[in-house]
Amino acid sequence: MSRCCVSTIGSVTSQHRSALVPPFLTSIVTDLLYQHQIEIQRNLIAWRAKPLLQRIYRGFYLRVVHQIDPAIPGSIVEIGSGIGNFKSHLKSAIATDLFPNTWLDVACDCYELPFRNGTVSHLVLFDVFHHLRAPNAFLREARRVLTDSGRIVMCEPYISICSFLIYGALHDEPVAWRSPINQALWLSRPRDYYAAQGNATRLFFRKELAACLKGWIIFHAEAFSCFCYLLSGGFSKKALYPLRWLDILQWYDKRLSYWPKCFGARCVVGLCPD
Repeated sequence: MSRCCVSTIGSVTSQHRSALVPPFLTSIVTDLLYQHQIEIQRNLIAWRAKPLLQRIYRGFYLRVVHQIDPAIPGSIVEIGSGIGNFKSHLKSAIATDLFPNTWLDVACDCYELPFRNGTVSHLVLFDVFHHLRAPNAFLREARRVLTDSGRIVMCEPYISICSFLIYGALHDEPVAWRSPINQALWLSRPRDYYAAQGNATRLFFRKELAACLKGWIIFHAEAFSCFCYLLSGGFSKKALYPLRWLDILQWYDKRLSYWPKCFGARCVVGLCPD
């Protein structure tokens, strides 16, 4: 496995934004870098200020860790680590993202991973899959770096009757429930911002575009109610309830999870090579 050198970017201001980006990069990539750093700083502030959010995500992390098999040889790599919280629950994970930050191990693009063939045991994605404009291209690259028994484990939005209304009305990212999904095996540069919150539900639960999953087995697909998260405000909005109410909301979520098509809001999906 090769590791990329990581340098510190820190917060980016418009005043020195151009100095950080090599002149041969396009304006699209420059804007991505700028927006990415703004979002990272905003998320860091929200995370530190909201113990409620930390508690909720701890549950998400544990669900994902439960799908990781330590007996599989190879490196555990998180794609799109953001502010790097997953590493606190799995110290051995290699934290990656598009642009470097001090808490990351590798800066890389998920369509062109800097790992040798067959050296990765697990690829972990938290709220990343629905940002992949060409999921087929990612799955092709994932198959290259994974061992024969390797796994992809992801935590994603799940679109149900209830969550469709909430995600559609209150979230900045589109659900894109009926938009075409790019089936290309390669995504050319420059790669712009993309979001479609419904993609994981469409591909892994509704089994749309079965060709995308050719050569893969879905070994785990769990959708669950998560009103505790929806009402928390996430990283961008104010929580609609205090921390002391979390336990009772999680009690209701556990029971509503028996009807995921009505009440589901999050999902954990596991893929392995066929």
